[in-house]
Amino acid sequence: MKQLPHHLSSKLEIRKQFNSLRSLQSSASLIDFASNDYLGFSQLESIFNQTHQFVIEHNFTQNGATGSRLISGNHPLYQLAEDYIAQFHQCESALIFNSGYDANVGFFSSVPQKGDLILYDELCHASIRDGIKLSNAKAYKFTHNDFEELEALIQRHKAANIYVVTESVFSMDGDTPNLEELVNVCKKHNCYLVVDEAHALGVFGDKGEGLVQMLGLQEEVFARIMTFGKGLGCHGAAVLGSNELKQYLINFTRSFIYTTGLPPHSVATILTAYQFLDQSSNSLGELRANIVHFNQQKMLLGLKPMFVQSRSAIQSAILPGNERVKRIAQQFQENGFDVKAILSPTVPEGQERLRFCIHSYNTKNQITELLRSLTAFVF
Repeated sequence: MKQLPHHLSSKLEIRKQFNSLRSLQSSASLIDFASNDYLGFSQLESIFNQTHQFVIEHNFTQNGATGSRLISGNHPLYQLAEDYIAQFHQCESALIFNSGYDANVGFFSSVPQKGDLILYDELCHASIRDGIKLSNAKAYKFTHNDFEELEALIQRHKAANIYVVTESVFSMDGDTPNLEELVNVCKKHNCYLVVDEAHALGVFGDKGEGLVQMLGLQEEVFARIMTFGKGLGCHGAAVLGSNELKQYLINFTRSFIYTTGLPPHSVATILTAYQFLDQSSNSLGELRANIVHFNQQKMLLGLKPMFVQSRSAIQSAILPGNERVKRIAQQFQENGFDVKAILSPTVPEGQERLRFCIHSYNTKNQITELLRSLTAFVF
């Protein structure tokens, strides 16, 4: 078998030298503090059964996704799901994509045009940054959650249209921006605000609608990207916005046009998960109680200084050094806890961390023991 080119092998060796080589691992037997399944929806037998029954009753098994939605993959379930999602999120329309990555790459590569300007938070997800790289618009990053710097960039650069991009919950830090202030900046300068709500769906809002709706700002946001692989525990994503935006994306977004549509069962799972979110607050209440308990325990144990301030389901303890943070993560796994180390270059050097994800199905005792273990491993 022909071997990997030398310059690619060298890149792998560099990763090994810096103790940052990624590998695939299974941790099914450990107590979950690593997955993004915040509400435990991926594990609910009731969602699985209801989805399966829905597909059978409506005979959607006969219309599979055999191509792009513009050819043969646009089965009737899509319209049902997109209408429900739009109503749930109080917007004109929703367009389902195969993943959050596809949604972000597609949106940012097709919507901002030559002569436009994209201003994005420096900690925005890789999928946003990859989409921006494919755009013909100019782009500049601003310091994390620094809206004075953002406003200075707006005033410095003239553009036909300015798109301001942030996340409602940042995936590595778990923190949230001051969206009310950001909306005011965008209104003042007539900018188009785009918010990725991947880690807010199922966490913030009365029914888990996300941070934008919790604050009543949905009319002020040009587009929201909702990813289903976190709080909803299933595949896919949706771009929320106006009917005209949806029509534009259908016509010009390559990651939507040139890919096979999700199969009926996947779309039915999205719809069923939204219905569970809409009708039951038990899991959401349990998640929020666990987040409160986690924050209380880290204060009682004197751990708060090492954590990024967060009121979301993502809690990050900064422990600089790839070798150190990997060693502590391994100690957690040896003690039965699935905790992942986040290494540079995924985060900047010196910002390596343990990322704890809180779930509705974690127990208070598990959380307490987790943080006591952290104290023992670090001090």
